[in-house]
Amino acid sequence: MNRSLGACALLLVAAATPACASNRLVEAGHPVAVAHDALTVTPDREWNALGWRPGPRCDRWTLDGAALNAVTFCGAIESGRPLFREVSKHDQPLPHFSTTTLLTDVPDLVEKSYRIALGASLMTIDSAEPALIDGARAIRFRYTFTRQEEEVERHGEALAVIRGKKLYWMSYEAPALHYFARDLESWRRLAATARFR
Repeated sequence: MNRSLGACALLLVAAATPACASNRLVEAGHPVAVAHDALTVTPDREWNALGWRPGPRCDRWTLDGAALNAVTFCGAIESGRPLFREVSKHDQPLPHFSTTTLLTDVPDLVEKSYRIALGASLMTIDSAEPALIDGARAIRFRYTFTRQEEEVERHGEALAVIRGKKLYWMSYEAPALHYFARDLESWRRLAATARFR
């Protein structure tokens, strides 16, 4: 079984993602466009890009399946747009990014979006601090959440920047037990290579 087929099999088992043909191997050492072609990142190890995307301007990668570790890149989110696809626009509309949104407001926007889009009834923003993305002033924040349909506590770390009145953000998530700590440095090395196109 070659690497691509093996990656597809692992993704199907771990994350039950549809249509393995839409997933692809991301090779190390080459810049890759992500977040609706708004950013590039240069991985130092192989990742799997998932065919399923949480929003029209997002990409999702994993090492072992989205249930075990996932990196999400979202870019060029304009004023009046949500972070993710609407779940029920009429009954439970997602909060929208706005030109009045401050960088320090982004963690709250993410939390409210997760509560609706992912059913994360238990979610906390654990910390927030200044950061940089490609030299631009950004915010790094850590969070913890649990989805309604499962009991697995997950940790996440995200970076966000507002550039040209548009929001760009990327995150890493994994189960709190073992996986988050195991791949945290891989995520940080990847995030450090982010460049605006």
